[in-house]
Amino acid sequence: MGAKQDRLLLFDIDCTLLNTGGAGMNAFHSAVEDLYSDKLIGGNPLTLDMAGSTDSGLVIEIFKSLGIEDSEQERKLFFEAYLSRLNLNLSSSKFAGSLLPGVEALLEDLSVNSQYHGVYTGLLTGNLEEGAKMKVEHFGIGEHFTFGAYGCDHHDRNKLGPIALERAYAKYDRNFDPENVIVIGDTPKDIKCAKAFGAKVLAVSTGSFTCDELSHYEPDFVIEDLSDQQIVRSILISN
Repeated sequence: MGAKQDRLLLFDIDCTLLNTGGAGMNAFHSAVEDLYSDKLIGGNPLTLDMAGSTDSGLVIEIFKSLGIEDSEQERKLFFEAYLSRLNLNLSSSKFAGSLLPGVEALLEDLSVNSQYHGVYTGLLTGNLEEGAKMKVEHFGIGEHFTFGAYGCDHHDRNKLGPIALERAYAKYDRNFDPENVIVIGDTPKDIKCAKAFGAKVLAVSTGSFTCDELSHYEPDFVIEDLSDQQIVRSILISN
């Protein structure tokens, strides 16, 4: 199959593939509270726009809000605290997370069905690489994602698409035309990210945005979730 026929599917993680039941958000806020309690007034006054944001972008926002110098050492300290808490939260019964509708069936079908030869999957996520791996492995889908672009690669999500293409080439020795790349995500930031490097985008309303709200940002496709395998396959494989 020629390079132009190969198809690359880049999945967001949170509220697209899975829901951690609040484990990620709790880990982030707990790290802030534990490390910077002396700078917080009245508990945690930070209001973070986490939907579709990169972890490194959120840290820049936190440091700016709290008057903390943004240094490599300070980021390392924060991310270690966050990842430690995330690992504990994922294994805790307090956070009842799950894969989202249709995800497991879709990934299994793509991996075993020979008619999808030439279709490749990767991650395009705001999560740190280590955090992303924790999440997909915890929910049993890690084997389907052996490369990706992550929130530790750049704080601006719109810069992650070209990084994902470079890593796809390095892994598969294939050049993927952006027209044959589909980003799957649940936020306006996923849509903007896809458009930034010329990819198509399938928006799903499995997060905090409705189909109507997502449609405002003009994705190529928008559906409620990934549960209707016939529709999902027709979008991801045939278009």
